[in-house]
Amino acid sequence: MAFDPADEQASSRRARCALVTPRVDTRAERRELWFETALGTCGVRWSERGISEVVMPRARVTSPARAGRSTRVGPSTAAPDAVRAAVAGIVALLGGERRDLRSIALDERDVDPFRRRVYAATREIAPGATASYGEIARAIGEPEAARDVGAALGVNPYPIVVPCHRVLSASGGLHGFSAPGGLATKRRMLEIEGAPGFTQQALFG
Repeated sequence: MAFDPADEQASSRRARCALVTPRVDTRAERRELWFETALGTCGVRWSERGISEVVMPRARVTSPARAGRSTRVGPSTAAPDAVRAAVAGIVALLGGERRDLRSIALDERDVDPFRRRVYAATREIAPGATASYGEIARAIGEPEAARDVGAALGVNPYPIVVPCHRVLSASGGLHGFSAPGGLATKRRMLEIEGAPGFTQQALFG
């Protein structure tokens, strides 16, 4: 086939157009708040639709008296009451109270429909209880999708609020926790909640 410079130029123009096609960045309207918990400094980011991300503890706090203290709100705006309530619930839960966080609104615009179903089912697991990946798969009507459930929870942007730490392997073992501290953090959270098979000893030992 003969080379046609016009075709190459058209292709090049299409490529350049693809590179400069504007995309709506839903993160631009989000705000963040950092606060202390019994496990360390956590954060939440939110938009007008709800919590868009929960950031897990980055370091253990030195004093329980600091738990619940806000460290930064940005940019230059006070957190709305709903966000303050969400933070209070997270602080209480990580402090040992059996708080129900299902009323916290989430911004799920960046979450595909399958993950939304997984997260909704996971939010039904009460503090102190656990479920397996297979049980979550069956709860959403996808009994063969245990691995996909695990993958969805592995990229959960709302840990604690969507309590992926309560989801265990079929044998009841710890598996796949991508937050800082990995499986040690998952175990500590289950210990705090008094989940079956987990004790507080490792947390305070």
